[in-house]
Amino acid sequence: MDAVAHFTQLARYNVWATARLLDAVRALPEEVYRHDAGLFFQSIHGTLNHLLVGEHHLWFVRFAEGTSPKVALDAELESDRARLDARLRAGAARWAPLIASLPADRWNGTLDYTTMRGTQSSLPFAATLAHVFNHGTHHRGQITAALTALGQPSPELDLVYFLQNPPTP
Repeated sequence: MDAVAHFTQLARYNVWATARLLDAVRALPEEVYRHDAGLFFQSIHGTLNHLLVGEHHLWFVRFAEGTSPKVALDAELESDRARLDARLRAGAARWAPLIASLPADRWNGTLDYTTMRGTQSSLPFAATLAHVFNHGTHHRGQITAALTALGQPSPELDLVYFLQNPPTP
């Protein structure tokens, strides 16, 4: 599988997994949603905001625009949970078109950016994009663990389930 097909598949999985998780989270009472569940970003709300920060306000901008915004990893970019849900869904949908627009020589290059500490970094482009999708999987896993610990239903988000029954594009 070539890089474009591989990363397009990961982008589609990201949309699918994000939607399934947000559908499960949507049913939570407010006090459960904002409760400190012992996650790195405390609550489900805090962890979803971190996904908005990392996936969409940092990495997407680095890949799409070549700039490195300054935003705290624990920033609450969206306090309203319905708007946060909508922004996460819309953000996830932006990755596949970006991937499709990349020139073939980009995949073997580097992503040059400024870290949150202000230092220059240069990482392999494709491996760093894999990090973005892996990062989302990591934090969705934290949220599903929190849902289970809180006695709430948790969606199945394994990539293999997506591969067995992919949604139509």
